[in-house]
Amino acid sequence: MEFQLRAEYAEGTTPPRSGEARDTTWHMTEAGEARALCGRDLDPASETRPAEAWGTEAAESFCRSCGAQYLRQGQ
Repeated sequence: MEFQLRAEYAEGTTPPRSGEARDTTWHMTEAGEARALCGRDLDPASETRPAEAWGTEAAESFCRSCGAQYLRQGQ
């Protein structure tokens, strides 16, 4: 199974048109999906990053629940 990171933006903000997302929490999703492993439904238009960014500065701050579920998947 393939995974990706998907951004959740701070309440009241929308995905940026360009540049790096700000005030985000990164969640892990199955590739192409908008539902995070923690069960949160995310905006399908939100920024995504490769799963390999998990655990790096590029994925700060990361949802701990998603991290636990991702590790349980054997990744």
